[in-house]
Amino acid sequence: MSSFIKTPFVMTAGLCLAMSSMFGASELETIMKERNLSEKDVLAAAKTYQPSGRKDEYVVFSSGGQSGQILVYGVPSMRIYKYIGVFTPEPWQGYGYDNESKAILKSGAIRGKEITWGDTHHPNFTEKNGEYVGDYLFINDKANPRMAVINLHDFETSQIVVNPIMKSEHGGSFVTPNTEYVIEASQYAAPLDNGYHPIDEYEAVYRGAVTLWKFDYAKGKIDEKKSFSLELPPYMQDLSDAGKGESMGWAFTNSFNSEMYTGGIEKGLPPFEAGMSRNDTDYMHVYNWQILEKLVQDPKNYKIINNHKVIPISVAVANNALFLIPEPKSPHGVDVTPDGRYILVGGKLDTHASVYDFRKIKNLIDKKEFAGKDPFGIPILDMKKTLHGQVELGLGPLHNAFDSKDGIVYTSLYVDSQVVKWDYKNLKTLDRVNVHYNIGHLDTMEGKSAKPVGKYALALDKLSIDRFNPVGPLHPQNHQLIDITGAKMELIYDMPIPLGEPHDVISIAASKLKPAMTYKMGTNSRTGEQSVGMTLAGQERIERKGKDVTVYATLVRSHINPEHIEVNKGDNVTIYLTNLERAQDETHGFAIDLYNVHASIEPGKTASVSFVADEEGVFPYYCTEFCSALHLEMMGYMYVKDPNKKYESARKMKLQELSKPELEAEYKKVIATNKATDDVIQSVVTFLKEKHFEKYPKVKQLVEDALDQYGKIAEVKAKADEAYKKGDINGAILWEYQVWQYMVKTADVGLRAKNNLTKALATPMSPVVARGEEAYLKGGCNGCHVIGQVSSGPDLTGVLLRHENAEQWVFDFIKNPATKYEEDYVKAMINYFNLRMPNQHMTDQEIKDIIEYLKWIDENAGLN
Repeated sequence: MSSFIKTPFVMTAGLCLAMSSMFGASELETIMKERNLSEKDVLAAAKTYQPSGRKDEYVVFSSGGQSGQILVYGVPSMRIYKYIGVFTPEPWQGYGYDNESKAILKSGAIRGKEITWGDTHHPNFTEKNGEYVGDYLFINDKANPRMAVINLHDFETSQIVVNPIMKSEHGGSFVTPNTEYVIEASQYAAPLDNGYHPIDEYEAVYRGAVTLWKFDYAKGKIDEKKSFSLELPPYMQDLSDAGKGESMGWAFTNSFNSEMYTGGIEKGLPPFEAGMSRNDTDYMHVYNWQILEKLVQDPKNYKIINNHKVIPISVAVANNALFLIPEPKSPHGVDVTPDGRYILVGGKLDTHASVYDFRKIKNLIDKKEFAGKDPFGIPILDMKKTLHGQVELGLGPLHNAFDSKDGIVYTSLYVDSQVVKWDYKNLKTLDRVNVHYNIGHLDTMEGKSAKPVGKYALALDKLSIDRFNPVGPLHPQNHQLIDITGAKMELIYDMPIPLGEPHDVISIAASKLKPAMTYKMGTNSRTGEQSVGMTLAGQERIERKGKDVTVYATLVRSHINPEHIEVNKGDNVTIYLTNLERAQDETHGFAIDLYNVHASIEPGKTASVSFVADEEGVFPYYCTEFCSALHLEMMGYMYVKDPNKKYESARKMKLQELSKPELEAEYKKVIATNKATDDVIQSVVTFLKEKHFEKYPKVKQLVEDALDQYGKIAEVKAKADEAYKKGDINGAILWEYQVWQYMVKTADVGLRAKNNLTKALATPMSPVVARGEEAYLKGGCNGCHVIGQVSSGPDLTGVLLRHENAEQWVFDFIKNPATKYEEDYVKAMINYFNLRMPNQHMTDQEIKDIIEYLKWIDENAGLN
């Protein structure tokens, strides 16, 4: 059955008119009958359906639970866009396989132990004035107390920090209104140091804590040195929220186990769940982080635990920075209203939601009117005197999300499996809707910010039971979309989530997200800086220093350069990979057989992989991302040979099997190849001599290297000729192959000498031309264009002679290529090369500089 209430199969005139214009009423009615759909079902589908190419209004970031990742999906379509690797390797993006992301994961090691999984729970955006800013996202790891920063300029994890004193946590990550701090509260009380302490020392040594991670917005990183913690009693702290508006500077963290019960089911004692829920109330912690950040500036106000600053309970109390308020037993949510005046708390074992009034709280604190103190000396405020009121909502109220309408809030009811809409100012319920089943967190669009939008609600259901096709005993979670724009809430979509237990979500208007579509050429995506391994076209090379081999490679449709990498067994190999593409979505991947390395290299990005070549053999590598029609051809080979072994040539073995006529044919073939190669060498030599290469020291050195290789040919050639005269054609062929090897090395060095000499002879580059060349290279233009020859795109030599008012034409084309796509010339180029010039989003100055560089090329065209 559908989750929607069925109505008799009668279409209203309005719906029929609207639909029939597209499908014809009879066709729509037929589909509805065949699929047993009601009018309400069709309306729900219309509210969520996004035609091809239409984008969602909101983007949702969901914790991935035990996957250790984050999921990203759209509303209202509920289409999943991406997984973001955070605490766990994610192969598609190479997260945990390339060196840069390995460094991020390694920073999450705890006491030297590598942790390869996480339990992500509460995502939160950076904020300004309590409003969401789509620059960075924070997420906590409940299982291993850690906090991560995700850079929303590229949706990649850029930092993981380990909490130095907590042994578990749940209350992260909650953000102060201007992202001054990210709040992380512990869960299960434990000693703050790393030593052994028996459970009978619970009240004396075991503690809770709340950590205030200082966020450096300019750097996009948590500053661990400026972060600190507040010691709390061994009540099990849970969720938190930061005050805003009139409660700015304060924060609130709830708890359970005010009993400080320590269990012992194995000893015949009642289990934790019984002893921890005996009291009628637990405690909400109320603390002033603005006072605390001032206190931590003075060493006398904190102690150092595991190289981390911790403000003791006694110091916080003495400075009026920490208080307790009773709250219903076993609470699981604390939420500050958009204006900052009220704090909402729901108790899992209660039917009420409690609304606390911050004005009353502040008044009691100012008057020092307390109901008493807890065993640790923390002042306790009277619960009744702090309450605005309570509302009976149903069984198991947990979490809250707000509407744009003043005073309206939505609360999840875990036991009743409902979302209830109510008025927290006038203390009355307004509506409720059933969900499927056992809802935990919920969200409305930007519903936890200072300016909630409302519009839709998301119910995060723990169970799905009968909602989807069975897939075994482990069922998916169920995220349900609810339309909250009308007087009655309407459930309009079920979405199974097959990845961990997505614990909480946060939503933002898509217009607030401004991710880059490509990287600046050579970017290390985890630091945002230029990679030390950035490699532009023409800079590809292999460098060896002892047993360390470094490969500088590039990727562009449809080849990896170099295509052959030869190393010795035992070498330490690092391969830097730069994607030269500037067209968005032209990602390339890189993987090598056996060595468990993978990298995802988006346009402009440089990534690297490192490994020890400890296995002899031949190992293909290839692009893992289907990027072009010739994707399968985008590959190469790595050869690992044992330097202590003598290898017998398979080519020699093959030659031995050939007949005499076949050997003669093979001999003539290699002679012809060598002649063609030597012709190239002689043309280069002629050019070098004519241009007096000896006047240029760097060129002269390259020429000497080339001549050294070429000088070895005569001796080998003589051996080949002698073998041929003796009738040993097989031997002659092998020696001629050796001649070819020397020729290839000579040609390689010689061509580099020619290129260097050409540049030296060319008209000196003015500063603007040099800037133009830099913009040309970093813009990745050379990924498709090769000066002096046709490649994946046309030769740019003479491009300024091909069009009327050429400089303006080229400027306009680079600025916005799409404006020229329909011109006959450009159409012909697109059809020939099967590529379209992408918009590289260059500045006007960069384009002007490139035009000056193109002029310089034309001036020196005769040197090629």
